[in-house]
Amino acid sequence: MTEIFDFGKIDNENKVYLLKITNKSGAFVTITNYGCTIVSICVPDKNGVLTDVCLGYDTLEEYRENDGYLGMFVGRCANRIANGVFSLNGVTYKLAANNGVNHLHGGVNGFSSKVYDFEIKENTVKFTAVSKDGEEGYPGEMKITVEYTFTDDNQLIFNSRAVSSKDTIVNFTNHTYFDLNGQGSGKALEQKVQIFADGITEINENLIPTGKILPVKENKAFDFTEPKALKQDINMDDRQLKIANGYDHNFVLSGYYEKPYQIVALQKAARLIGEETSIVMDMYTTQPGMQMYTANFLTERKGKEGKIYRENDGVALETQNFPDAINHSDFPSPILKKGKMYGKMTVYKFSVI
Repeated sequence: MTEIFDFGKIDNENKVYLLKITNKSGAFVTITNYGCTIVSICVPDKNGVLTDVCLGYDTLEEYRENDGYLGMFVGRCANRIANGVFSLNGVTYKLAANNGVNHLHGGVNGFSSKVYDFEIKENTVKFTAVSKDGEEGYPGEMKITVEYTFTDDNQLIFNSRAVSSKDTIVNFTNHTYFDLNGQGSGKALEQKVQIFADGITEINENLIPTGKILPVKENKAFDFTEPKALKQDINMDDRQLKIANGYDHNFVLSGYYEKPYQIVALQKAARLIGEETSIVMDMYTTQPGMQMYTANFLTERKGKEGKIYRENDGVALETQNFPDAINHSDFPSPILKKGKMYGKMTVYKFSVI
């Protein structure tokens, strides 16, 4: 069942709605057509109590005023592009530098700030929008489709598709911050995480990949091949951690880093465990990478239900192509050819242990 609620207006023209998908058990997800943003994910804990496990805000104004991309769909290119510059078909494109010298998450007015049309079909909401040719500096008019489905067995399925009128680059993700101990608990770093990855893309001082892959087995802080608490190694004397003030790194998912890169079937990317609630989230994706970000730069602010969010109060697990992939020929290509379909899927499966 899906219900619709008013969530405000932008410029007294664009109506914004909150859409609540409730499954047969009573668990539910709420999403807004502003930025295709996941506002809440309420699933049962070990005692059957519905627990909201993602960070967010109570009002549209707070989503518009605050940074951090809480719960938002980001693009045209998620993550960073070095110096906001790339070349395609012999043409150099200059994008907005909205993260120091770099381009981040689609620019000043990326896909996270659009108001989307939508349609509802049972337990699925489909959002659509158009990105104009030249928007934020990107070539090609792009037609975007984003679908969220919430199933009776507590799976949240995120599908994204796109077609462009010109050759362009693309890298979509969702930027939800999770705290399986309950949003605003202040115990996000106590969550345990397991990541099915062989390495990370090493970053420089500007958080841009150097092109080198660091094996996780040789870098203790980044070895999540077995479940461990996020807080366990986050303060290690490690250069990569110091650069990012914690975890803000792309993990090279097992089985994906192949040459030439090919789209593969849905595979397991990560498992997140809330120790207090016993809520578990298993993630599956068709993407080659996953950015783990421990909210290292999240400034103090008021979140849902009056909870105060601070640095490290959530973890984002952003399935994606590799950052700055257009500027690294040996990374999976982010190029979308004219008229071809881009399509990616991520599944978040919630349960208790």
